[in-house]
Amino acid sequence: MSKVDEKRLRDILRRLPESQARTLLEFAEFLDARGQQTLVAVGEVVPASVPVPQTIERPAQESVVKAIKRLVATYPMLDRSKMLNETSSLMTQHVIQGRSSIEVIDELEVAFRRHYEKFMGGDSQK
Repeated sequence: MSKVDEKRLRDILRRLPESQARTLLEFAEFLDARGQQTLVAVGEVVPASVPVPQTIERPAQESVVKAIKRLVATYPMLDRSKMLNETSSLMTQHVIQGRSSIEVIDELEVAFRRHYEKFMGGDSQK
């Protein structure tokens, strides 16, 4: 990013109301986390044990970004690259379109569960 872009971003951030600035930060954190994803290398041996989701309770107050992090930790066996479009779309609906975080998190939980069931062979379209 150029110095001009950084200055422009800082200027925009300063003009935003606090709630929108927080949303912008959440979206930036989401993009940063997405960029740090690691994928399983082709040919890498995966253990034969049955992968079981971790039990991580949903907190009463949770941002969409933290929910994504929690769900990634809950389902570490899933290939996040296969979920990227759906996850990004839901995050965009929250950040850009103003969809409530509770609705988006509910839908993210359904999406992760559906991908887990597909991963485990519960979906014939695997």
